[in-house]
Order: sequence, then structure tokens, then C-alpha cells
Amino acid sequence: MLVFFEEERCTDVGLAGGKGASLARMTALGMPVPPGFVVPADALEGALADTVAAIRAVLARGERGGDLVPVAEEAQALVKAADSGGAFPAQIAEAYARLGDGDVPVAVRSSATAEDSEAASFAGQQETYLHVRGVEDIVERIRDCWSSFFTERALFYRREKGSLTDLGMAVVVQRMVQPDVSGVMFTIDPTKGRRDRMVVEAVFGLGEGVVSGQLTPDHYVLARDGRLKRTRLHTQPYAIVHDPDGGIREQELAPERGEAQTLGEDQLARLAKVGIDLEARLGGPQDIEWAIQDDELFVLQSRPVTT
Repeated sequence: MLVFFEEERCTDVGLAGGKGASLARMTALGMPVPPGFVVPADALEGALADTVAAIRAVLARGERGGDLVPVAEEAQALVKAADSGGAFPAQIAEAYARLGDGDVPVAVRSSATAEDSEAASFAGQQETYLHVRGVEDIVERIRDCWSSFFTERALFYRREKGSLTDLGMAVVVQRMVQPDVSGVMFTIDPTKGRRDRMVVEAVFGLGEGVVSGQLTPDHYVLARDGRLKRTRLHTQPYAIVHDPDGGIREQELAPERGEAQTLGEDQLARLAKVGIDLEARLGGPQDIEWAIQDDELFVLQSRPVTT
């Protein structure tokens, strides 16, 4: 039932969703992707087997327009009441054990089959849970990801961009790194559409601070060969880091740390090289999430730059 990134079938968006398929493609290309597995898209419908007709009927009401609040509430109630027991926790436990010894921390991310295309990015429409540890918590977070597929916000976006009654959402479970620095990179200038330069944004700690907009990142503009063209630095009052008890927390940074530059020119050049490589292999400009731990670069996600 579960599919690992290194399996060829994991590159199928219909099975692994946008995030899962992207991670599998990058793994196949030899990119430095932390290992993980995917709960395939049909698992959600399988978990709803006894109520799938009812939930489709609820969603069909929303597809005709009108208020999505009652639709979202009814759909989420059906998802939360569904039984995902049986063999499912045992399968998660077996796959989880392959990611490392003990309660290794993982990220649990929704991965909709319609997301991260060139026409529209569904990033942020469903949930992501960071630094999850233990089989019981992973299973619970998977259910939370399923439930997030039916929030009012997610339903509104799907009604605008696709089929509201689509139940195709996979869930990615991926071993986490504990980065010193992380952020995003665009292989073109996304605001001006310029293809002769790239943009990197970086913060200390987890990249959640950049993605969520909580922190103002350092901003770097690079030439296509990786040369640094322009820098705009920002003092970072705190970093988002792993909480030893699970989840994430804010950690205050000493002034000398928060005022320091996040990336050196060598690290920026390495990022640029990876970005150019991914753009060429994936067939177009990329929006890349990355992290650096102990000076080792990891690629966490790559999606087309939304037009």
C-alpha cells in the first residue's frame, strides 16, 4: 500500500500527488533528498469506503456554488469518523522503521494529485506537520492531512481550480533534517519574470519561517552561473527549530547570530548549480525548498514556478 520515493511508481502524480511525485523524481535523478514514503492517493477514499457516497454528495452541493462552510464541516466530520485502523498502523510502523533508528523525526505533508502544476500551485492549501515522532502520532497526522483536504479554504480553491469532488490526496512522510539554514530558491526572478538571474531567500533554522511569512529572510540575487549580484540582509530575532518533545518552536537568537549573513558565496554557488540542474531535468523554471545541515545541502521540494 505504501510507496517509497525510490520506487518508480512513486513518480506517478495520480498515485503520489504533486509533492510525492516531485520527491520521487528528484530521488531518481540522484538529488540529495531526505528519504521517505507516500501514503497513496487512493488510501483516503479507502479510509472513507463506508461513507464515500455520502461525502461525494456533500461535496456536490458545494460544487453548485454557495456557502462552503456547512459543506466543509460535514465533510470533515465524515473524514474524522472514518476508521483507518486495521493493517494501516502496522504498515506505517514497518515503513517508518526504514527511515532510521528509534523515533526519528519526520515531516507529514499533504500531497494533492492536482497540486504543483504549471497552471496552479496548491501549496499551503492543505496541512504540513513538522518534527512528528512515533507511529501513533504519524497515523494521527495523516488523518489530519486528510481532514485538511476538506477545509473551507481548500474546498474554495479546488472549486475555482478543479473538481471539488476529487478525493485524490496522498500524504508524504519524510525524514526531517535539522538545518542550520534553510529557505527557497527560484531559478528565475519570479516578480520580474527575468530568466537571466535567480533569487534565494534564507533564514536560520527551519524554512517554515520563510514559507509561512513569519520571518523576513535574507534575499540574494544570483547570476545564472552562481555569482552573487545583490544582497539584502535582515536581522532575524528568532529561528524556528525542532522541539525535543515534538513539533516546532521559536528559539531566540543572540544579536550577533541574528545579524549574521545566512549564506556564504560558496553555498550560494552550490544552490545555483542544483537549481540549474533541476530546471534542466524537470523541464522549466523551479520553485525549490532547500536546507543545509552541517554544510550538507538537501532538496526538500521542487515545483514549477506558477505562471
